[in-house]
Amino acid sequence: MSGGEVAGILVAVFWAILVSFLAVALARLAQTLRATTKLVADVTEQAVPLLTDASSAVRSAQTQIDRVDAIASDVQEVTSNASALSSTVASTFGGPLVKVAAFGYGVRRAISRKPGPEVKDMPAKPSRRTVIVGRTVPSARQRKRDNRNKRD
Repeated sequence: MSGGEVAGILVAVFWAILVSFLAVALARLAQTLRATTKLVADVTEQAVPLLTDASSAVRSAQTQIDRVDAIASDVQEVTSNASALSSTVASTFGGPLVKVAAFGYGVRRAISRKPGPEVKDMPAKPSRRTVIVGRTVPSARQRKRDNRNKRD
């Protein structure tokens, strides 16, 4: 065998190995494509019912939102009516009720007063404030201080 024949045989063997690898790769690629096709078909079969369910859920939610919107507008109307009624009642009865209450208070004060000397004859009440070292102290503080001094 000559060198050319050996080279020809080697090239033929390499081509046979290369074709074998390519055939295996193409077979695996075809298998992957079949699996992908099956997966897409399964997803399509499951997605259609899910989309139908989602569409019906959205329609139901829209119906509920419309109902809530109607309820909210009714509540707003009732609130405005109650506010108007409240202001009407306050303006109608508020003034006279305050006057009646003030009159009742005055009558109670007049009845609760004990008979005694006239107001003109009464001496002026002593000041409720006491001046201590250039400061004016309210009588409530003075009483507290006096109580503390009595305890000591």
